[in-house]
Amino acid sequence: MEGGFTQKYDYAVETIRELPYDLWHEYDPEDSMRFYALRLHEAGMITSSPNALLAEGTDWRFVNEIKRELKV
Repeated sequence: MEGGFTQKYDYAVETIRELPYDLWHEYDPEDSMRFYALRLHEAGMITSSPNALLAEGTDWRFVNEIKRELKV
């Protein structure tokens, strides 16, 4: 509210309550990136194909190390 992102306090509280912060480890980050890259490509916001974007712009070593350490 203080940052000026929204004027409706109840909408902001409801949004925060409904965000699934605790479910982050259930999603595959590569599939998520591919999904959103495809949506952006379809909308014409990016010109690269989703697979090319993943191949050139991602490095999953850090994520894989975290998964290994947390045994997720």
